[in-house]
Amino acid sequence: MHPISRSSARLTLRELDIEDANAVFAIYGSPEATEHLSFEPRSREQVGQIVARSIAAAVQAPRTEYALAVIERRTATLIGFARLALDPHQQRGATMGFALRPEAWGVGYGVEMVRLLLSVGFDDLHLHRIWGARSPRNEASARTMAAVGMVGEGTIREHVLKAGRWRDSVVHAILDREWRDTNAA
Repeated sequence: MHPISRSSARLTLRELDIEDANAVFAIYGSPEATEHLSFEPRSREQVGQIVARSIAAAVQAPRTEYALAVIERRTATLIGFARLALDPHQQRGATMGFALRPEAWGVGYGVEMVRLLLSVGFDDLHLHRIWGARSPRNEASARTMAAVGMVGEGTIREHVLKAGRWRDSVVHAILDREWRDTNAA
């Protein structure tokens, strides 16, 4: 499915464009924005490669990755990055990830962004299960995932090697019926 475009009151999810590389670098190159992510800050060159790969993956058939720009509608500014990756080991399942520029934190954009991403997964792609993992210290991400109806499922021990140290990941997931029930209310 290409192109993806989904909007809420304040945000739009859309396909990445090569011109987005600098705005994505403001997230993926930021020590603050990547503190709880599974990787160290990326270089400008690495981010350019990620954006180019994501653009190429968007037109592959079958499509297995949905890396999307998160745009603040009022300013037309890229403030985040959201990703669904179909899981080849799970029927109708996907992993998700998301990040926002630090200056966009604390105003509810995370919840709005994840709802849009889950809508793509469940309403457009007809997935059964979507899961994501977070750093145990990332309480904002925990609140975001709980707010959209995701359930904490447990801990993957020493799952991520970052800054030379192993870190656990806490898994949250939501099923299609839970998504429907949450959105019907």
